[in-house]
This record gives sequence, C-alpha cells and structure tokens, in this order.
Amino acid sequence: MTLVRYEPWNFMNRLHRDLDQLLGETPAGTAGTAGPRAVAIVPRVDVQDEAQRYVLQADLPGVQPADIEVTTEDGVLTLRAERRNSTTEASDKGATRIERSHGFYQRRFTLPEDANLDAIEAKYTHGVLELVIPKQAKVQPRRVTVQVA
Repeated sequence: MTLVRYEPWNFMNRLHRDLDQLLGETPAGTAGTAGPRAVAIVPRVDVQDEAQRYVLQADLPGVQPADIEVTTEDGVLTLRAERRNSTTEASDKGATRIERSHGFYQRRFTLPEDANLDAIEAKYTHGVLELVIPKQAKVQPRRVTVQVA
C-alpha cells in the first residue's frame, strides 16, 4: 500500500497559478507582462537594544544602495527598498528559468522616546543594512528648593 500525502489546497493553488499564467496577469493586476513577478517583501530584521544605542540589521539581498530609503516621521522609522529585475529581455540563446523575485521591501518601526532621530547612521554592506540609532540622555527629575521670602 502506498501512502500519499494529502494537501487539500494544493489543487487550488496550482489552478490559481495556471490561470494567472494563462491570462498573463501579475499580482499588481497588469496584464501582458512576462518574466518574474514583482512582489512586496517584508525584510527580516534583527533589533538590538544596547546601553547607548539601538541597532537594526535588515537583510536586503540584491538591492542597490541607491534604491534604499530610510525616513523618520512622528517617531516612526520607515525602511523602503526596491530590488529591481536584473534579467534582460528574451534572447535567442535558449530557455531561461527565473526563480528570484523582484519587488519592494518595506518595514516600519515605532521608535522609543529616547531615540535620537537626528543622529541615525546607516551602513549597507553585503546585502545587510545596519541602522544605528543613538539614545538620548533621559531627563532626570530634579528637586527645586523653595526659598522663604
């Protein structure tokens, strides 16, 4: 007796993929484009809370440094990047199989109040974006002495 793994959604996923290919549609809904699909990608990020700073390391493989945008607004850090399609148009050299996707990276972080937004540093090395966010000194409560007049 042969055991067969039952995957109830496998047929539906294959049907959906075949229909998309037949109609020539991409996820964005534009018809007639061939090649790899543009997808929204959520990058994986490591966050470290150190004594004097916060360090974020985001994986952005295949992204050019010019295609990375880091912004802050109202205490929210936004990381955007685009991985462009590196394939060329169809050639006469033979068949091509494309598995790597291209698309947009985006991730948002709400920063703590002690983050110094004016001194953020960004460094991109070997597909990893490192953001260093220094901490501001916390305002310590102080006691005011009352003088008698």
